[in-house]
Amino acid sequence: MQANVVTPDGSVFDGHVEMVSVKTQDGELGIMANHLPLVTPLAIGAVRIKKDSKVQLIAVSGGFMEVRPDEVNILAESAELPSDIDIARARAAKERAERRLEEAKRDNIDFKRAELALKRAINRIEVSGTKQ
Repeated sequence: MQANVVTPDGSVFDGHVEMVSVKTQDGELGIMANHLPLVTPLAIGAVRIKKDSKVQLIAVSGGFMEVRPDEVNILAESAELPSDIDIARARAAKERAERRLEEAKRDNIDFKRAELALKRAINRIEVSGTKQ
């Protein structure tokens, strides 16, 4: 089946694949050819694309997935291949978010925003293949 991962900045992945696995807001979901049509919101997580018996990861920060019997389209807010992830920047973002979360406990700042920033940073670090 055909799989496409697109962001507002352009295409991140486009090709024929065996399977696509994503983290939706309701849990994990695996898609293979001839799947029933579906549209679902995505959570922050790694998209796993199985192609030629190898798995490729893409860090995604939310969006939607549209499934057709012969095609999967992922419309992501942001998406990065492991080779495109700036690990130093991701670690700095993780540290900032952790500090904000700690401050939120004391100062009641925007806890949800800091929590989402932390999830995005951890996802990028995990997809990059480096240790936290």
